[in-house]
Amino acid sequence: MLSSKSCPLKRAAFTLTARTFRSFERLTLSLPLVQLAERYGNIFSLRLGRDKAVVVNGFKMVKEALVNQGDIFAGRTLTPVFERINRGQGESVSLSMSNGYMWKQQRRFAMSTLRNFGVGKKTLESTILEESRCLLEAIMEKKGLPFDPHLLLNSAIANIISSVIFGQRFEYNDTQFQKLLDEIFEALYLDGSVWGQVGSTKPLFFLGGKVQMPPLSKQLSLLHHHLHLSHPLFFFFHPQRHNDPEAQFDDENLCYCTLDLIIAGTETTSTTLRWALLYMMKHQQVQEKVHEEINRVIGQARQPSMDDRPNMPYTDAVIHEVQRISNIVPLNLPRLTTRDTTLGGYFIPEGTQIIPNLTSVLFDKNEWETPDSFNPHHFLDASGEFVRKEAFMPFSAGQRICLGENLAKMDLFLFFTSLLQKLTFHSPAGVEPSFDFQVGLTLSPLPFQICASMR
Repeated sequence: MLSSKSCPLKRAAFTLTARTFRSFERLTLSLPLVQLAERYGNIFSLRLGRDKAVVVNGFKMVKEALVNQGDIFAGRTLTPVFERINRGQGESVSLSMSNGYMWKQQRRFAMSTLRNFGVGKKTLESTILEESRCLLEAIMEKKGLPFDPHLLLNSAIANIISSVIFGQRFEYNDTQFQKLLDEIFEALYLDGSVWGQVGSTKPLFFLGGKVQMPPLSKQLSLLHHHLHLSHPLFFFFHPQRHNDPEAQFDDENLCYCTLDLIIAGTETTSTTLRWALLYMMKHQQVQEKVHEEINRVIGQARQPSMDDRPNMPYTDAVIHEVQRISNIVPLNLPRLTTRDTTLGGYFIPEGTQIIPNLTSVLFDKNEWETPDSFNPHHFLDASGEFVRKEAFMPFSAGQRICLGENLAKMDLFLFFTSLLQKLTFHSPAGVEPSFDFQVGLTLSPLPFQICASMR
């Protein structure tokens, strides 16, 4: 796959049994890839299941690929699980996994529509603040007793993109809403888990059982129910259906793109907030400094605003550091080269699968002072002012950068600040916070209990 003097990779043989599965499923492939880079360099090829891939490591090389040669590394290849979600066909109909003209037209449509519906504007900010009020009320109903924050955070974040897409929010106990969110979480877990990798080489039959994909396609009927023809999305979408058949602007595709937006606008942000609460529980002194800054800049009489963020460098740095060290999407989504190119002195032909290892960027020892430690000062200068870092790539980079980046930034700042304005988070008595994680397409904390007390 690579010309020049690339080294052959040694393959380790192992047998996956029921006994070893429990430990194996918590492994993340991104860390061994970083270790391989130390031996073979920042670009090397290997075989993953049925596919060959080129792995790109380190900030400088990932930037060269995704940013400097962004148009060449902008293709997408379907993973086995996304292939099952997308009709089981070879070519995706969804926004996140499509290619070429179809992808460009649909991304342009999605970005303009999100802007028209308030993403990045004050109108959406008020929606987020109202939802944060509902979230605070739900947490205060726990009366300081231990609870698992997953459902509440997931529902609250999902309600923001739901307000954009559906024009409404859902109650946290809405069963259909929860079913959709649960199946999205399960699909993302399976796609990046050992089961997803096994499924890339053979049918998902293993250890005497069958691994079933969540029936996300069945949820399309639910989307159809909410996205009736009177919904504003159709005002933007419907007129283009007959004028540009190559872009596949049709009702079914609208539902797949909607599912993409729900996934992009929910799971990563809610998972980041769960990690944030874990780090606040563990680092009480950091939580206290955030409380102090909130008291000084906002006080207790009004809700936070995005206008407050420039005046809250420490809080902003804490949020960024949580995103960096929690490393939510360690291997990005796989890319595909759109034409022949060279990278780091190696020739890479058109159609090559590329894995940009974001773990190697977010933990690059040449870019971060203490890469393996939680340290908000990574984003602060000597005078305590916020500093932007090029190597901060939790949303990926280049032409395929996360479509929901601006929405996620608003969600994270407003929800995090609203929660810390009113509450102090701590572990249940006698329980030490655990940073064990579950590996899927995203890295998410294992279920944990938290206590919240009024400040």
